[in-house]
Amino acid sequence: MPRRPPPVPRRLLALAAVQAGLVSARQCAAAGVTSQHVAEAVRRGAWSRPARGVYDVGGVDAREGADPLDHARRRAAVLGVLAHPGSVATGLSALVLHGVQGAPRAVAPEVTFPDGSARRTRPPVRLRRVPLRTWTLVGDLPCATVADALAQAVPEVDRRHAVAVLDSALRTGRLTDAGLAGLREAVRGRRGAARVHRWWDQADRRSESPAETWARLACADAGFPPDVLQLPVLDGGGRFLARVDLAWLLPDGRALLVEIDGRDPHSQPAALFADRARQNRIVTAGTVLRRYTGAEAWRGTLAADVGVVLRAAGWRAGQPCPARLVLR
Repeated sequence: MPRRPPPVPRRLLALAAVQAGLVSARQCAAAGVTSQHVAEAVRRGAWSRPARGVYDVGGVDAREGADPLDHARRRAAVLGVLAHPGSVATGLSALVLHGVQGAPRAVAPEVTFPDGSARRTRPPVRLRRVPLRTWTLVGDLPCATVADALAQAVPEVDRRHAVAVLDSALRTGRLTDAGLAGLREAVRGRRGAARVHRWWDQADRRSESPAETWARLACADAGFPPDVLQLPVLDGGGRFLARVDLAWLLPDGRALLVEIDGRDPHSQPAALFADRARQNRIVTAGTVLRRYTGAEAWRGTLAADVGVVLRAAGWRAGQPCPARLVLR
């Protein structure tokens, strides 16, 4: 009769749960799991080995309500640090671990050693040779500071993702206006610095999601920059009804209001009912309401539709817009 393998210690499973399902060989040893038990788990298919010295214990999926893409990005970021003990997550990997939004769909694991020394890399991890004087811990994972990670990542991604991560860092307070100005100087002279020169001025902390960033940039590129972001909408009695993502004031006194639906919150029945009730409250003779998905913001569908409405209404850029919209 085959011998039953020993159970995986609970503390190792708990660690895997916060590391996107991954544990390192060192963490296994610290939890009392021998190399023989690890090899047997891999042989049986209970575990897999995404990189040398790193194991997926299985059964740890994206947390309930979480975006599977966010889970995959975090998994990649964790993988890099675990595969290279003593390393520090850098670039997009560090931003993901810090909780900064706006990274591309797929993030490659990347790390550096604080002294910037060359080491033997373990695929699929990218090993930078960037010395770091300071870094921080996110949980138990060493990460470059948000400022350093932005300086590393922004010159290497496209404009929409670059501005989205800057917006997110500003919105969450992980980056200040002074820090943003410092980043521009820190990147000067690096590869890719000329390409991103104008992007720093396009960051805006008022965008509350990457999709809102993409919509704002697309509309501005099409010649229709929003008159205002996050416009409060009040009823005639001054009661708050909603805060609208993007808005334009039309020459006839009406307002074009654009809402961008999130992927997960709006997929739940309770959220759908709340959205419908909220929408009904702000649809009046004085408003034109349009709603779009993040995919439509990315593809440019939103900007094209907005352009049709604004051209037909004779909208012009630069007209004064109220700080709040009061529905009569």
